[in-house]
Formats: sequence, C-alpha cells, structure tokens
Amino acid sequence: MKLLEERIRAEGKILSDKVLKVDAFLNHQVDTMLAVEIGREFAKLFAHEQITKVLTIEASGIQFAMAAGIALNVPFVYAKKKKAVTQGDQVYAASVHSFTRGETYQVSIVKDYLKPEDRVLIVDDFLATGAALVGLADIVAESGATLVGVGCVIEKTFQEGRGLLEERRIPVQSLARIVSMSPGHVEFTEEQPLQPIIAAEQLADTDRHTDDVKETIQSSPATADLNRIGAGI
Repeated sequence: MKLLEERIRAEGKILSDKVLKVDAFLNHQVDTMLAVEIGREFAKLFAHEQITKVLTIEASGIQFAMAAGIALNVPFVYAKKKKAVTQGDQVYAASVHSFTRGETYQVSIVKDYLKPEDRVLIVDDFLATGAALVGLADIVAESGATLVGVGCVIEKTFQEGRGLLEERRIPVQSLARIVSMSPGHVEFTEEQPLQPIIAAEQLADTDRHTDDVKETIQSSPATADLNRIGAGI
C-alpha cells in the first residue's frame, strides 16, 4: 500500500533496527481517513472469504479492525487484556507476550461473541514476533470458528511472526512489508504482491468440479467406444 509506505517514510520514527514508532498517525494519534483506507484494503484482499467477524486485540488494532468491519459490513470484536468483572467465567483466553511493552497478558473474549459458525479475519497493527496473533489464532481455534486469515498493517519481515503463522497454514496479508530499517532509513519489499485470497472452499469446489467432469467423460458412451477401438475390440 503505497500511501501507507509514504506515511511511514515521512512520519515514522525509527528508534532502532527493530523498533518503529508510528504513533503520530496510526496507533496513538490516528489519521482516521488513512484507517478507513486500510480497512477497505483488507476488505478487498479478503473479499471472497465470506467473513462474519473481524477480531483484534486491544488497543492498537481496534481502529483497523473497526474500519475493516465497516468495509465488510460485519461486527468486530477485540480481545481484552484485563478481564472485567462483568465478563464472568464464560470466556476464551490465551497468554500473549508484548514485544514493545515487555509484558505478558492473559487476553480474553466472551464466548457469546465468537461462535463455531463464524468465519474470522484477524487484524492487527504490527506483525513482528507474531505472539499476539498466535494467541488470537488459538482463541479462534478454541471457539471452533474458522480462521480465514490475518491482515497486518505493517510487517517486519526480518522477524519470525509470519513464519509462525504460516506453520499453522494461516494466510497472511500485510499492507507495508519492511525488509530493514535503521534511524533515518527504511526499506520496503514489493515481493509477494498483495493478491485477493481465494477461499479454501472455492479451491475444493474447483477440484470437485474437475473430478466430476473427468468422471462424466470416462463414463460417457463415446469414451467407451474409443476405449474398445483402442483395445481392438
């Protein structure tokens, strides 16, 4: 997403080769129109997945999950880092370590808001170590819902997050992929260009259709005649 890359170059603050601050426009002060465009981009990328719910974790992913939910016309829900007294015991929970804060949280979602019939898109601001996203993926698995993919605003490709998700066969789409960075410099990659994801069900339907066509051809009278001719009958 060129607009996002341009904003990172212009307004992002690179504190080290692993730490990027984008709090001027993404996750403290938020450029709302940019957030809306990010939501639309996620909706476009996952348009074929029949998503029923967008999931994120508080707090920095909320604005992007909401924007994606609006674009997809579905609800969004966020995992809470501290259990409220109003939540009760009926929750899905997972432990998540925060790289930037150096803390581990027990995040939770009330079971009423994540059902087995849901098709879930996870959205977050950063993909780095992948800990938060793996925790959310565990919650989706526990609920019995279907995880259709993960959408991240910014990915640090030099950290292990994508690998952890791909090991679980979770599709990942990131809007700005950083190859390397240092104070005063950031390099993006255009490799693996963003393409709309084809739902697994669609691929399965295609395979089934191909098998049906093969079976029809093999069982047709014309094919039987050709087989007899070839066998010299």
